[in-house]
Amino acid sequence: MSIHTYEELAALHAIARILSQPMEIRDQLEQILAEMSRRLGMQRGMISLMNHQNGEVWLEVAHGIELDGMQVSYRLGEGITGMVAQTGKPVAIPILGKDPLFLDRTGARRSLNINELSFLCVPIIYDRRVVGILSADKWNKIVSNLDGELALLSSIAELIAKAVYILSVEEENRRLRFMLSNEKSPSSEIIGQSKAMQDVYRLIDSVALSNATVLIYGETGTGKELVARAIHKNSNRANGPLVMVNCAAIPDTLIESELFGYDKGAFTGALRSHRGKFEEATGGTIFLDEVAELSPAAQAKLLRVLQEKVFQPLGSSRTVKTDARVIAATNRSLEVCVENGSFRKDLYYRLSVFPIYLPPLRERGNDIIMLADHFVLKYAKEVGKNIRRISPAVIDIFMNHSWPGNVRELENCIERAVLLAEGDTIEMVHLPPSLQVKTREGSERESGRFQAIIEAQEKALIIDALKEFNGNQSMAARSLGLTKRIIQYKIKKLGIDVERFRRKRSLST
Repeated sequence: MSIHTYEELAALHAIARILSQPMEIRDQLEQILAEMSRRLGMQRGMISLMNHQNGEVWLEVAHGIELDGMQVSYRLGEGITGMVAQTGKPVAIPILGKDPLFLDRTGARRSLNINELSFLCVPIIYDRRVVGILSADKWNKIVSNLDGELALLSSIAELIAKAVYILSVEEENRRLRFMLSNEKSPSSEIIGQSKAMQDVYRLIDSVALSNATVLIYGETGTGKELVARAIHKNSNRANGPLVMVNCAAIPDTLIESELFGYDKGAFTGALRSHRGKFEEATGGTIFLDEVAELSPAAQAKLLRVLQEKVFQPLGSSRTVKTDARVIAATNRSLEVCVENGSFRKDLYYRLSVFPIYLPPLRERGNDIIMLADHFVLKYAKEVGKNIRRISPAVIDIFMNHSWPGNVRELENCIERAVLLAEGDTIEMVHLPPSLQVKTREGSERESGRFQAIIEAQEKALIIDALKEFNGNQSMAARSLGLTKRIIQYKIKKLGIDVERFRRKRSLST
């Protein structure tokens, strides 16, 4: 661990305080860059964001540089910034004018003698991934220890990592929304631009115009019904009926009559004939949700429909033809159901002609915020509120929550938040209590981690001073710019044994 001076620790404390204030992330980062300039002499500070999809690094926040609407970006490996983004390793340039990788794409140093400048550039890492780049330059005549300067900048990068990550999510989603406005989506109801969802879109496009049977896999709440609607909407049957059946919601005794209908007098109470769902779906599509819940008898009849396109209504000798396209869905593994004997193997193979796996929300990355934005606009419009944004703290907890209820859980969460919100922003207090508890626990862990780092730095500084002055607390305090009373308090708090330094003195004499 590198050792920081008390001036540097004071700067880190000031940066931590800025991050704890309730303000826009961009404003926080701009203040931090200004603090680096004021307290540490680091001029022309820059924070660039990383786009992992296209390998682009773009300058987003700057201090001491007039961007004037300029869009400054780097490819991976291009210039010093691009190289740090690619390797994930910090770089210190003692004399900026002598480095061939320096591009000065902003033009901020054209009026300066760059041979008098040192340049520091470090990766900003969150969740073991480079999410941004922090860089600054400094007059090399005041740089006494380049490695120490690099270590300090790395400490700042560690403090701001979460804020930079959230800002990158916001900016990437802003770009994605712009892209989506110019692209054809299989359905306006399906929101998402992650790689996992792009794969789903391609599968929908591939199968929509055919008559192939589709089996949609996905956890509860992932939007299997929306995928079924998108397939129907983009098919040649779009003008025909789309009949939705939740197999889990129909009792076993009624499932056959619901799917295939019945004739008058087929059973007690059958006072008239009833058309089944398959007959209603002729010329269109039938969606069988939770198909694993079908009874063995219903499975046998469904198999016949898939094989022969005919069925017999309950209590009838007549045969009814259907050309309804079948889309089935399940939140269970049909392979396991086949193994334990609860689902027919031959039916499984008939249904899984074209399987589509719908990923859970926790695997969809930045789609979480796109969906949250969509639901905020939807419910704000419904209740007539002018809610325009989601606070950074809420974005952070959304991105770290596992979402066991998937999109449905997120939608319910946003609906509740919109009803509670009084201003134009969704805040932490508007979230369900379970999410608020997790956030408080996470904040306490982050705060505790930062405090541990600071205390370790303080302890190392005090021990070095005590060693230098053979345990003399007054002289150690003076060298650190502290009073004797303060150093005594810190020695006790940090559990430093002063006697061992005094013993060392007596042994050496």
